[in-house]
Amino acid sequence: MMVNMNIDTRGYKVTIGLEIHAHLKTNTKMFSMSPNNPDEIRPNQNISPVDLAHPGTLPTINKRAVEHMVKIGLAIGGNISNFTEFDRKNYFYPDIPKGYQISQYKYPIVSGGELAGFELERIHLEEDTATSKHFDDYTLIDFNRAGAPLMELVTRPVLHTPEDVIKFAKELQLLLRYLDVGDANIEKGQMRIEVNLSVSKTDVLGTKVEVKNIGSIAAAGKASEFEIIRQIDVIESGGEIKQETRGWDDKKQITFSQRSKENAKDYRYFPEPDLPKLYLHELFDLEKIKKNLPELSWEKRIRYSKDFGIKDEDIEFYINNYNYADFFERVIEGKDKSFIKKASNYITSDIPSFAKKIDLDSNNLFKVISIKSFIDLINMNIENEINSSATTEILFELLESGGDSRDIAKKNNLIQENNIDELKIIVKKIIEEYPKQVAEFKGGKEGLIKFFIGMAMKESNGSGNPKFFTDLFIELLK
Repeated sequence: MMVNMNIDTRGYKVTIGLEIHAHLKTNTKMFSMSPNNPDEIRPNQNISPVDLAHPGTLPTINKRAVEHMVKIGLAIGGNISNFTEFDRKNYFYPDIPKGYQISQYKYPIVSGGELAGFELERIHLEEDTATSKHFDDYTLIDFNRAGAPLMELVTRPVLHTPEDVIKFAKELQLLLRYLDVGDANIEKGQMRIEVNLSVSKTDVLGTKVEVKNIGSIAAAGKASEFEIIRQIDVIESGGEIKQETRGWDDKKQITFSQRSKENAKDYRYFPEPDLPKLYLHELFDLEKIKKNLPELSWEKRIRYSKDFGIKDEDIEFYINNYNYADFFERVIEGKDKSFIKKASNYITSDIPSFAKKIDLDSNNLFKVISIKSFIDLINMNIENEINSSATTEILFELLESGGDSRDIAKKNNLIQENNIDELKIIVKKIIEEYPKQVAEFKGGKEGLIKFFIGMAMKESNGSGNPKFFTDLFIELLK
């Protein structure tokens, strides 16, 4: 799903703000002791009387979820509020058994901060709703998700293109994973993106439209692209943009009207009377939490570029694939730049390709191949003991069944012959056997060098070093 990088905005200024919900990784739900398990596929298993709003039940705050929020806030340079509280957000819908959602309104846990170069407004903590499953003439409710701890992040209206939307969403996904506070798997509903977008020819913001039901980061970019064009077309044709909520139809690649947009007054927020106020600076040692934050994606990006000198594409691959990055760093420890670049090429291209062929995920992949075997393999390639095709052949066997690189090379007769005297005998023999081609080569058909090398490789049963063969042919055919 490609996003158009060159949308003609026809002189209009596009303004975009994002609201992103993400599940937090905890053992139990936000306000009950029910399991917080996104992989449960049986309906209504992870439930309790609290989740179902039975009379007489009371919520209790999940401290781990609050701590996760503090980590996120510190990582993005936000302000961690000392005083915070939960509020009731009142609205009636089948997936809200209480008739209200416990959320935060006036005092969010995090305010301000920046991510991917874009300023944030706030990040607050709330509970998720149940899941409605619609059929032809009825709807069923699954309460497994009801009460799951949910972070809601709101950016300032500082994004301007679909590319900005994609960039921000990807960086947030990485942040949650690097902090190990959430998996942010959009396909499982663990991260949901809502786009607020307006267009205007002046510095005064246009009428904002919210787009929901977005199922992937790429779809968020496509929905933004469509909505930009739609709003400009409406205005240019003399129409007026309505403040509304629209859905994204991924099959048709269009947005469609759902309902008029609610505002805060519609929800009649008020402080949750059954939960205590929180004083976060007293509950948590902020300096200690900040000091213990792991290396984050943007910090790793800078370090890889500075220390290793590898391609930007390789860096992004490692940023998005932790297990590969861990293997890479263990392989290249103490190695020079030429080794690092060679190793990185095989790790980011050949290994993922082979892993896909044998259906092996990265969690198990590096349990099969050892660090030592891979280092030996790269060194053999650098020292011209094996050629590139032999390297990939040995690598495939290492990934499939493990073993020692040199033993595999010997077993399969893949070690190159580097003895110049032995190779020169083969070269002279080929020159004698193909006088016509030799004459044509000397007459200017230099492309025949590939023919000579091929014949020499065949004569050596594939064990000759093709670079050495090339040098010898050029030397003897002058």
